[in-house]
Amino acid sequence: MNHNVVVIGGGAAGLMAALKAAKNSNNVTLIEKNQKVGRKIMITGKGRCNVTNNCDNDTFIKNVAVNGRFLYSAISNFTTTDTMDFFESLGVPLKTERGNRVFPQSDKASDIVDALFKAVKKSGVEIILGTVKSLYKQNDEFITVLQNGDKIPSDSVIIATGGASYPLTGSTGDGYSFAKSFGHSVTEIKPSLVPLTIHEGFCSKLSGLSLKNVTLKVYEEGRDKPIFSELGEMLFTHFGISGPLVLSASSLIRKMDKKNYFVLIDLKPALDAQTLDKRLQRDLSENANKDIINSLDKLLPKSLIPITLKLAGIDERTKSNQITKEQRLALCTVLKGMKLTVTGFRPIEEAIITSGGVSTREIDPKTMESKLVKGLYFAGEVIDVDAYTGGFNLQIAFSTGALAGRNI
Repeated sequence: MNHNVVVIGGGAAGLMAALKAAKNSNNVTLIEKNQKVGRKIMITGKGRCNVTNNCDNDTFIKNVAVNGRFLYSAISNFTTTDTMDFFESLGVPLKTERGNRVFPQSDKASDIVDALFKAVKKSGVEIILGTVKSLYKQNDEFITVLQNGDKIPSDSVIIATGGASYPLTGSTGDGYSFAKSFGHSVTEIKPSLVPLTIHEGFCSKLSGLSLKNVTLKVYEEGRDKPIFSELGEMLFTHFGISGPLVLSASSLIRKMDKKNYFVLIDLKPALDAQTLDKRLQRDLSENANKDIINSLDKLLPKSLIPITLKLAGIDERTKSNQITKEQRLALCTVLKGMKLTVTGFRPIEEAIITSGGVSTREIDPKTMESKLVKGLYFAGEVIDVDAYTGGFNLQIAFSTGALAGRNI
């Protein structure tokens, strides 16, 4: 028996849900508030679209920061390999890069969006560009009310509206309101995968400086072990720090309002302290008669040198041949652990994803159907699940969307 299905939201989760529901012999209507579908997909991976991560299911679950266990059925039913096979079958060749991140070979997010859009259209899904004003259930039928007053009846509804991050892409938190209207709980909404604001004023002087192959560690005050430690790339900004390492680290900072956090940056992770000191001695020896500020060009980016010296308590006009062993060791300490004090997250509008959402306790993990309302399904970022950077969040969208669509 054919069902009439409405999918609210034309992002990664909504498009996949619509496609799978249509292939399951349903009459599907997808409603998207933007002028075209997949707008948020277009900005992922800096416009290249980090479509998934080429890893096994256990590794995938380990990279889900919140409610990973809830996703076991979803990722088992539509794996990262399934995602890769799916897009390659649609004529989009993929490649795997550092950290098992998967991108289209063309480096164009538009290729992913276009392939999804064509597949959805080919499957017979009707796409309506419009904003959903409200959603309610009358007897056994759902009524989706559009801003223009049109009412669309259906047997089932999939809410795939995204979170509250990047509102210009259409993620304005509408799905939370729809969920609450059916009695669902929505956990506290916070930014995740978001830049960090830093107390130290020198960050603004370094704005635009990108550091590669550094190790970033995040500590919670009072704990000896870091809550995050990873090698990679980061960026200084006018407000603090950003870049891949920082975004990943931010997803582990869970109690910003109750705890204090600080960051240590190892600028030379390939060298232990002893080797670094020998390297420093060599550089100083080669530039013996120069001011130390002009002796570290091979070791550090130019804009970072005066700040590093200041943090080490060294006058930048001290001659290289006058630097004491104690000063050298102080400099090595800063190079192996530049400390920054975290003061907060940037606004949720700047976050890549939203942490929080519709409570997973109220959704059947095997089907993505509401435990409270028969025929109501959820998919993607509107659910209280989020992961680290590396393609994991898009995979959550594809897996939960596929599971919801298949079960209608």
